[in-house]
Amino acid sequence: MQRYEDAVAAKAGTVDQNLIPANAQHRYAVRPADLPLSCPMPGMYLWNSHPKVFLPVEAAGETKCPYCGAQYHMIEGDE
Repeated sequence: MQRYEDAVAAKAGTVDQNLIPANAQHRYAVRPADLPLSCPMPGMYLWNSHPKVFLPVEAAGETKCPYCGAQYHMIEGDE
């Protein structure tokens, strides 16, 4: 059974993980594999960010986070 501390660290990010700093950029390219889109995205440190919000990017191909102002735009491909 996984310890509670390990489960929390896995979700929030630890110093030894290679995660993206949340809110470090103002424009992010996302792919269909990243859907459903949320800000901050999985793979970003969460401890110094805003609450997670899901963003509708599919219809217009771009969206903006209401918390931090980061802009997300869809690009083709899954790589």
